[in-house]
Amino acid sequence: MNLLSPRVLQTLHRFNAAHPWDHNAHYHRWILRQLPKRFDRALDVGSGSGDLARLLAIRAKEVQGIDSDPAIVARARELTPPAAPVTFSVADVLTGVPAGSYDVITCVAVIHHLPFTEALTLLRRHLAPGGTLVVVGLARAETRGDHLLGAIAIPLNLAMGWFKNKGRKAPRPVSMTAHTRPADMSFPDIVREARQVLPGARLRRRLFWRYTLVWHQR
Repeated sequence: MNLLSPRVLQTLHRFNAAHPWDHNAHYHRWILRQLPKRFDRALDVGSGSGDLARLLAIRAKEVQGIDSDPAIVARARELTPPAAPVTFSVADVLTGVPAGSYDVITCVAVIHHLPFTEALTLLRRHLAPGGTLVVVGLARAETRGDHLLGAIAIPLNLAMGWFKNKGRKAPRPVSMTAHTRPADMSFPDIVREARQVLPGARLRRRLFWRYTLVWHQR
């Protein structure tokens, strides 16, 4: 089901391409509000250009960022001050998470690239007792409610793009140059599978075609 005609969608796409802004970065400050004021070790899965990892480093003693794309990892290293307690590595999350446990694990717009249940199970194993896992993910629009929420987000998305770029055309931010793919799981399926792996996880649909998951390790 699509509430917009192909011509309208093309017009919106052209506008967004001329006035891009990072929907994932929009949730970075929200992520910080879910976390303790100070913690020891953090892991950012799919760290991209490193924006979130550098924010986590304000509170953490050590941050590990991993991404499977060597080019974006190289860019993250370039953008990170040498004194920042952040290490970036090229790794597949299912096989290359740096050893040890983490007080905080973040995963933004990545988990739909992975086998969902397997990825959540692995992240749970790496979370320290009392630790917090925060996921910002993408779900496939399926229900009428999904499509209505997406339609509500469209004018807000246009306004944000115009405001953030001060009405001028702009190139895509570095954080938006990573490989992307559409989500193939619906939100109800995500909720069902997530709560089997992470009992008590809090999941919520969000604006700008995202959902959030927060879980605390006991």
